[in-house]
Amino acid sequence: MAADPGFAADKVALITGSSRGIGRTLALSLADQGGSVVVNYKANEDLADEVVAGVKERGGRAIAVQADMESPEEIDKLFDAAREEFGRLDYYVDNAAASSFKLIKDLKLHHLDRSYAMNVRSFVLGAQRAVQLMTDGGRIVTLSSYGSIRAYPTYANLGAAKAALEAYVRYMAVEFAPLGINVNAVNGGIIESDSSAYFYGVDGMPGLDVVLPKIPKQRMGTVKEVADTVEFLLEPRSEYITGQSLVVDGGLTVIAPPFFDDAGEALQLPKRDA
Repeated sequence: MAADPGFAADKVALITGSSRGIGRTLALSLADQGGSVVVNYKANEDLADEVVAGVKERGGRAIAVQADMESPEEIDKLFDAAREEFGRLDYYVDNAAASSFKLIKDLKLHHLDRSYAMNVRSFVLGAQRAVQLMTDGGRIVTLSSYGSIRAYPTYANLGAAKAALEAYVRYMAVEFAPLGINVNAVNGGIIESDSSAYFYGVDGMPGLDVVLPKIPKQRMGTVKEVADTVEFLLEPRSEYITGQSLVVDGGLTVIAPPFFDDAGEALQLPKRDA
């Protein structure tokens, strides 16, 4: 019996910010499923080349394209390269993100402008270009975060942008459905990555030793757990899911004070044996 070629066989994915973290993990996983990948990076060419090599080792095709997603001209360059190399797209994953972690009173005009350009405008422009290349239908997924629905220190600028992404997901899902294109978001919690390490290094931020015990799963998520969820939204099994924000946060957004972690002994939850 022939081996299963994988759900992504002969499919082409463009993943922004895919030289590291969630994007890198997803690119390699799609290659394991038979897919080919346009690897986007902003600065680190060596890391992007490693991902390309990893995709090729798994039997897929891949190219690395340097493009700053803040720039409309470079977004065009990225999608032009995808068209020239592959002629079409099946999956567009909007993963690249950047912002400033400051209190609202300290945000300057350039902080607001950059966050909008990098997180919101780039997604809309990228989706416009992706749809043109999805001649046989496709999937669009954007990476959001729990800052889109919860408020916590210094995250307003990025959290508001992520909320805008989730609103665009709903509108795109309706407009693109007649084209056979599903649009969804994956809303991640506290994920062990370079980004979370930077965020929890902000001066005055509570430490993870204080935060994690309040999460029902009592740990950080992994980039693979998020990438696996994105991958599910690209699979045929998720065909009837569109316009949704799928939460991957270990239960973080379902809890509220008073926290079980702060309760007295009579209300402490049982612990699983190690």
